[in-house]
Parts: sequence; C-alpha cells; structure tokens
Amino acid sequence: MLRRIAAAALAALALPVAAQGQLNVYCSSPNTAWCQGLANGFEKATGTRVAVIQKATGEMLAQIKAERDNPKGDVWWAGPGDAYLQAAEEGLLDAYRSPKVAELQPWAQRITDISKDRVSGVYGGIIALGYNTEIMAKKKLAVPRCWKDLANPAYKGEIMFGNPNSSGTAYLMLATLVQVFGEDAAFRYMRDVHPNVNQYARSGIGPMTAVTRGETALGSTVLHGVINEIVRGFPVEPVLPCEGVGYEIGSTAIIKGARNPDAARRFVDFALSAEGQKIGLDVKEYAIPTNRNVALPPQVPKLADIKVIDYDFAKYGSSAERKRLLDRWEKEINSLAR
Repeated sequence: MLRRIAAAALAALALPVAAQGQLNVYCSSPNTAWCQGLANGFEKATGTRVAVIQKATGEMLAQIKAERDNPKGDVWWAGPGDAYLQAAEEGLLDAYRSPKVAELQPWAQRITDISKDRVSGVYGGIIALGYNTEIMAKKKLAVPRCWKDLANPAYKGEIMFGNPNSSGTAYLMLATLVQVFGEDAAFRYMRDVHPNVNQYARSGIGPMTAVTRGETALGSTVLHGVINEIVRGFPVEPVLPCEGVGYEIGSTAIIKGARNPDAARRFVDFALSAEGQKIGLDVKEYAIPTNRNVALPPQVPKLADIKVIDYDFAKYGSSAERKRLLDRWEKEINSLAR
C-alpha cells in the first residue's frame, strides 16, 4: 500500500514536466554544440524535451516545403534570414511577435517587421573570406584584400566557395556580390573567379572546414566562422573584402502547422532572451548576439566597425528573386567546366 502511495506521489510530481511534451527543432547552424546547447538550455528552463534535426539552410527550407501538408518540425532555428523570408512569403511560417523582440538590436528587429512577425533575429553574421596562413605562406600567395583579387590566376585551384542552392551562407555571398557590383557585373566576376574555384561545397561551413584542415588556401565563410577557429588555435585569418560585405541576420521561426505551438512560442522567447543567446558564447560560437543585454566578449565584432553594405533583406529574401538568382547561378556558373 505504501509503495503504491509513494509511486502515485512520484508520478504526480513528474506531471508538470511530462505535460510539457516534446518540441522538434530544425537547426541550420553547422555547430552541433550550439544546436544541442540551446536545446538543453530550453529543456532545463521549461521541462520540455527537445529533439534536434540539423541540416544546411537551403536543405532545411526544401524539407519544410516538402512537409508543408504534414509538418514534422515545430521550430526552425539558425541560418541566414533570406531563406526564412522566402519561407514566410510562401506561407510556411506562423506569425508570432515575441515580447523579447523589444530587447533586440534595431537591425535585428528589422527582419521581424519585414516578415510581418513571422521571423525573429537571433544573431548577426558578416560575410567574409578565411585563409590558412601556413598554406598561403608555403605557396607564396598574397593575401587578398578585395573581392576582385580572387580573379588573380595565382589562386587557380586554391579557393573553395559554397553552393548557394544548398547553403544559406553561399546565397548570402551571391546576393552580396550582386549588391556590391550590380547583377551582370557580379556574374561576370564570378565567371572570372570560377577557374580558381576547386569546389562549391554543399554546406556553408564546408569551405572554412577545408581551410582549417589545410585542404584549400582560401574559402568563403562568415566572420565568426573564422574567429571560432582562431580561438581554437588554428592558423587561419579573416579577410573582409574592401568593396564591402553583406551580413546575415540568423533567424528563428515557428513552422506553420506546428504540432506543439505553445512550446514553439516559448522556444522563440528563450532563443531571443539574453539567457538563450549567452549559450552561443558559452560554446565558443562568436556570432553577434541580437539581444542588447548580452555582454560582448572581445572576440565578437561590432557591425559599426566594419564596412557593411545596406543589405536589402526584403528584395533578396523574396521567393521570386531568390529563385531567379539561384537559377542564373546554376546556368551561368555551376555549369561551367573546371
């Protein structure tokens, strides 16, 4: 009898946590520790169990589209906001303006306004190049200072970029080049650089991983991707091209038709909070937090200190513009012989 009473009491105590259910989070950060760290932090704060599925931004967008009639995910977190804006335009995301949006930097609040409350900004990332100092010295290659320097024949076979059809970071770079040079000039530039490209990697992290391993001299990335590797002790350095660079607003959103909408809203609140954003810094992910209440370590750059372009999120996050540019890149760049 006593055992039955004790068991019932324990079950009653467990009910509040168990009642929170499970949340399925689609994560488009390549940093598994960041994805899992945020999930663990949310579990600890709310008692909600979290399952994490991790894919590159473009691949995750394709999955969410494929599942639109029977959504499997509840929340999408991380990856450049352009893809999120496309998803919002195509009716794949639910509207939710978290009260935490008021705590964000003005440049992060923009994406919530543009998306009509369907997308929230969780970090900033600046497009950049990364290079391996040892490989560059060994091959006696000059460090590029500008985008146009990459067309130098001396870099033949030494550069790795991402594929913008699967990588959100690579699409960010494509849209940046179009805004820096103008569209036709940007495609001429990419054709000029193409002979120097050894591979268009599937994921945005692919080029920087190859640079870190010494498999390629130069690669496209985001600035915090280089800083992360410097902190880990690898011989890499960043380049912020002289013509100017675009930036991403890494985002989060609730997937339309989510099976756990209440938990999904709580997750967005947590992801935008100072507590949630400190988790990235704790796992040595040095993206720029969007919450103004997060104290920045010296490794995190300030947008005001960098020559960033006035990136047009509304235009380059639109479904039609994104599809048109990706189709043109596929026909005019990826189809070229190497």
